[in-house]
Amino acid sequence: MAQIPSDFLARLAAIVGAQNVLSDPADRWPYGYDNSRRHALPDTVAFAATHEQVRDVVRLCNHAAVPIVARGRGTGTTGATVPIHGGLVLSLERMDRILSVDPANRVIVVEPGVTNQQVQAAAAQHGFFWPPDPTSAAFCTVGGNLAYNSAGPRAVKYGTTRDNTLGLRAVTGAGEEIRTGVYTTKGVVGYDLTRLLIGSEGTLAVITEATLKLTPLPEAVLTLQAVYESIRSAANAVSRIMAQPVTPYTLEFMDSTAIEMIRGYSKAELPTGAGAMLMIEVDGPAGYLEHALDAIRRAAEGPGLMSIRAARTREEAARLWETRKALSPALRNIAPKKINEDVVVPVSNIPALIEGLEGLAREFGITIVNFGHAGNGNIHVNLLIDPNDQAQLHAAERCLDRVFDLVLQLKGTLSGEHGVGLEKRDFIAREIDPVTLDLMRRIKREFDPKNILNPDKKLPLEQP
Repeated sequence: MAQIPSDFLARLAAIVGAQNVLSDPADRWPYGYDNSRRHALPDTVAFAATHEQVRDVVRLCNHAAVPIVARGRGTGTTGATVPIHGGLVLSLERMDRILSVDPANRVIVVEPGVTNQQVQAAAAQHGFFWPPDPTSAAFCTVGGNLAYNSAGPRAVKYGTTRDNTLGLRAVTGAGEEIRTGVYTTKGVVGYDLTRLLIGSEGTLAVITEATLKLTPLPEAVLTLQAVYESIRSAANAVSRIMAQPVTPYTLEFMDSTAIEMIRGYSKAELPTGAGAMLMIEVDGPAGYLEHALDAIRRAAEGPGLMSIRAARTREEAARLWETRKALSPALRNIAPKKINEDVVVPVSNIPALIEGLEGLAREFGITIVNFGHAGNGNIHVNLLIDPNDQAQLHAAERCLDRVFDLVLQLKGTLSGEHGVGLEKRDFIAREIDPVTLDLMRRIKREFDPKNILNPDKKLPLEQP
C-alpha cells in the first residue's frame, strides 16, 4: 500500500468535500476491481465533480507522491483501473454533464463520466450518432472509451474512438492543465497529443472534457446473415467484402465452436455442420441500400457458402442478431471462467489465425471460442477453463503465450480495444522494440515525473 501523509485525507476533503471521500474499507472495496476480476484495495476513494477539483487532487497527489488511478464505471477487462499500489482511486462517474451539442459543426462536448449511451441519445435528438459503440455502451463512460480507445462493431466503417475525437481537456501527472486538438475536422498545428492520450489508460493525464466528432444517422440499415462450411471460406468472404467499394456498417464473425455453443440459447435456425457465420449490416440512404446489399451479397457468395439470409424488417433483423446476442450468456453458463483476449490480425490472415487457434486448442486440451469484428481483423479469443483445475490453468497460461506468438507472426497486434492494463503488460515487449519502448517511457516521465498516474500499467516494468 502507498504511504499516505497524515494530512492527506484532510486536504483531499477540502478539495472535493468530506462527503465525497470514502475511507471505510467496505466503501472502498468496490473501487478496487474492474471486469478483469482482479482486485486491490485503495487507501481512499474520492469523487470529483469539476475539472478544477481533478486538477487540485492531482496536484495534491503529485506533492505527496500518492498513486492515483482515474476510474469510470470499471467495465474494463484488463485490470487497468485496479489500484495495485493502493493510493487514491479518483472516480469521475459524477462528471456526467453534456456541456454542449453543436449540430451545425457535428460536435458534442462532454465530461468523462457521461455514458456512451447518453452521448448517443443526445446526438440522436439532432440526427447524429457517435460511432464508437462498445458492447457495454449502456454502462461504460466516455472517459473509459477514451482511455482504452474502445470502438465496437461500427469501427469497420467509421473508425475508432481516436478517429472520432477532435480534442481533449486534461490534467497531467504534474498537475498541469492542458488542452489538445481542435474544434475543426482539420488541424495540424503542433503535435497530435489527442491521439496520444486516447488509449493511454490514464497513465499520462486525467481527461476532464472531450470534444467528440458526430456522424449523421443513416436513413436505414439492412442486415444479412451468411453461414459457411469452414473458417477459411468465411474468412475469404470477409476479404472479398472488404475489397469491394461498399464498406459494411458492421461485419461480425463467429466460429463453429461458438455456433454450436449457442444452439440451446437461441431460436435462430442454423445449418448443421456450420463452420462459421458472418453478420453483415449496410447503412445509408434508403434508395441506395438495395444496391449496397446486392454488392455485399455478391461478395459474400462463393465456395463454402451454406446459406445467406437478408432481413427486410426490424423484427427479422432482431431474429438474425439473436444468434450473436446469445453467445455471451451461453459463455457465462458453460464456462465458469474465461480468458478473453481481443487480438487483431490483417483481414487476409484471419484464416491462418483461426486455424492456428484450433491447433492450440487441441494441443493444450482447452476449448477456444472465437468471434468478433471480422471487418478489421479484431477477433475475440476466449479460452474456457475451470478455475479450480490447476493443471488446466497452467495449460491455459502456456496456451495464451503461444496465442500471442501466433498473432505477432501474422503481423498482428495483441490488443484491439480492450487495452493492456495488467493482463497484457508483460507481453508488450514482444510487439514493441526496446528503442520505441524507451521513448514511450520517456514520454511517460515527461507527463508524469513522479510516476503517480496509474503506475506500473500499460508498459512492461523496467528491469534493474
